[in-house]
Amino acid sequence: MSTIKNYFSLVKFAHTIFALPFAMIGFTLGAVVVYQQGSLTGKDILIKLLLVLLCMVTARSAAMAFNRYLDRHFDAQNPRTAIREIPKGIISAGSALRFTIVNCLLFMAATAFINPICLTLSPVALFVILFYSYTKRFTPLCHLVLGLGLSLAPIGAYLALTGVFSLLPILFSLAVITWVSGFDIIYAMQDIDFDRSQSLHSIPTALGEQRRLGPLSCYMLLVAPL
Repeated sequence: MSTIKNYFSLVKFAHTIFALPFAMIGFTLGAVVVYQQGSLTGKDILIKLLLVLLCMVTARSAAMAFNRYLDRHFDAQNPRTAIREIPKGIISAGSALRFTIVNCLLFMAATAFINPICLTLSPVALFVILFYSYTKRFTPLCHLVLGLGLSLAPIGAYLALTGVFSLLPILFSLAVITWVSGFDIIYAMQDIDFDRSQSLHSIPTALGEQRRLGPLSCYMLLVAPL
């Protein structure tokens, strides 16, 4: 039981609930379409919902675990993150990597039961959410990549039901990019000095003074609903 609790802590499982609304937006839009078309029964929609939830949980768990695995050496040196599971030796780096692989495989398996287009695009989604962990090493635009990863949720959930792309979920995805990126910029402010000492990139380290970052972050947060 303690092992499960440790892995839940590793990926901040409780925070999954904050990502679910993004997928539910796309799912609701898709449900309206298929209901009007009469192409899926209520049972079919419920099964799709469970599969979408599984995809959300496994994709996010894979992304979080991989980020912890890749950043383990930085986390060990940063007083704020030194208490995380890998630096403290609660979970080994190898175990975290295996956990990442298992979740990636579960994600792809779930998409296989949804429809062919979701299965085909699943490696693309995994690439984006895993690639984010590398971006802070070479670009201050890493926050936008994180936003892009979460912005795939409305589109993916819509595709799960309809099997086709549509403009409305894409517009919601654009809003998610700005909203998530704005929050991540604010979050990165607390590590400005450490990131500079380790040659890690972020918008706070690039712009320097925190007083410039407030308006930028607020703009990105406010522009999302528009």
